[in-house]
Amino acid sequence: MTSPQGPNEPRNDSPNGGAKGAGGGLPPNLPEPVIEPRSRWLPSLVWVIPLVAALVGVLLVVKTVAGRGPTITISFVSAEGLEPGKTRLKFKDVDVGTVKTITLSKDHSRVLVDVQLTKEASDFAVKDTRFWVVRPRVAASGVSGLSTLLSGAYIGVDAGKAEEEQTHFVGLETPPAVTGDQKGHKFTLRGDSLGSIDIGSPIYYRRVQVGQVVGFKLDKDGTGVTMDVFVNAPYDQYVGTNSRWWHASGVDLRLDSSGLKLNTQSLATIVLGGIAFQTPPNQQPGAQAQNNMTFRLGSDETDAMRDPDGTPLRVVMNFNQSLRGLSVGAPVDFRGIVLGNVTNIGIEYDPKSRSFRMPVTLNIYPDRLGTRARETLPEPRSRESEDLLHRLVDHGLRAQLRTGNLLTSQLYIALDFFPKAAPAKVNASADPIELPTVPNTLDELQLQVASIARKLDKIPFDEIGTNLNSSLKNANSLFKQLDTQVAPEARDTLTAARKTFADAQSTLQQDSPLQSDVHQALQELTRTLQSLNALSDYLERHPESLLRGKSGDKP
Repeated sequence: MTSPQGPNEPRNDSPNGGAKGAGGGLPPNLPEPVIEPRSRWLPSLVWVIPLVAALVGVLLVVKTVAGRGPTITISFVSAEGLEPGKTRLKFKDVDVGTVKTITLSKDHSRVLVDVQLTKEASDFAVKDTRFWVVRPRVAASGVSGLSTLLSGAYIGVDAGKAEEEQTHFVGLETPPAVTGDQKGHKFTLRGDSLGSIDIGSPIYYRRVQVGQVVGFKLDKDGTGVTMDVFVNAPYDQYVGTNSRWWHASGVDLRLDSSGLKLNTQSLATIVLGGIAFQTPPNQQPGAQAQNNMTFRLGSDETDAMRDPDGTPLRVVMNFNQSLRGLSVGAPVDFRGIVLGNVTNIGIEYDPKSRSFRMPVTLNIYPDRLGTRARETLPEPRSRESEDLLHRLVDHGLRAQLRTGNLLTSQLYIALDFFPKAAPAKVNASADPIELPTVPNTLDELQLQVASIARKLDKIPFDEIGTNLNSSLKNANSLFKQLDTQVAPEARDTLTAARKTFADAQSTLQQDSPLQSDVHQALQELTRTLQSLNALSDYLERHPESLLRGKSGDKP
């Protein structure tokens, strides 16, 4: 290789380069080429692709990590239908998480499901959020989850509104009847029994379905049941502070003076049960009820629409007769008005009389007598109320068992006044108050029949039979005497009488002389009367003839 040309040397511009001589060197005026070494700081293009891929992977990881929400743990009784990496967590049918792992709890009683939430669902990890497994179900409210037959089960979520964060939850075994985003009001009902009500049972207002039952539980003291119901908007505006609630389950069949009545809310209530509410007909709708307000649940519409009973008065009545047909809950009636009901039926032995008595305890509600009675009656347990009770008992206030149903022989207790009842005393200050009783009409009839039987038992039927037999023998002897002695004489007397009657008949015949003479005499008497009539008519026309005589007569 030739060295580069110096600056003072002449350039060789010959087309043959700068060779010299016959050997073919470069022309004398052509410069030598300049060769520069390649820079070492630029990387090779081969490494660009891995670098770009790594960069994209880092970006994806960063995006994935940045898009993740918190990890929560949900415990269920069973993991049926759940699969790690496949089962989704959905809110309003939108994926908001994925099941990562499924493990057993330490005591093996539940399964723990770890769910990775998305960043958008981070606010779901709060205290009042609810989770449940959506799968095909058949419940009182209907059939749900049919879409999971093809897509598989998933975890449903009801977003909470609390501010306290939480990562461990206890999943629901059944879907909630009402989700947090539903508009409406929730109310609490307290009743004596659950009846045929279940979660999802419908709520009716004027036979229109406006809500449903969302939960129930037994009271701590075991005396009743508390139910949670939800009324959807805008129907919740019809729930007033004075609304009445009652069981609308099954069929209400009544037979009264108006005829046969069949009442039911809908066909669904016959099978599934239901609850209805309404404002009493004689009242204006009250102010709208607040959320979680508590109401009483009546057994039926009649029970619900009845005015509040007030404080009951405990009364006991001792009967000396069979109580077969009387049951707890039987009505206490005062001339057609139900004033209370039977609460207990027992039996006691009285050592003084050495007999058994049947005490019946009942509750009487004086407020059922009406508004005027509530205003005029004295306060219970006061001196005035004790004096009033004494006067009522003195006027014949008594309790009596009566038959309420001839088919079932059910009994009820009737309060009424019996003026002819035996005098009785009452201790108005006792608790419970003991009211006197009288036997019912059937028992009185039985007593009368028993009294007649005792009187009949005292009659000497054997002695009477002996005397009657002797009298019959004497009568038989007398009849024989009459046939032998009296009968012939009587026969002769009858013959003479018959002859007398024949003579009288012949005398009275039309062709008899007596009848002819009488007939002739009557004719003469008729002519005489006719002459007298003519004379009286003439004298009436000519009274002067009494002095002058007839006109035309000679003087």
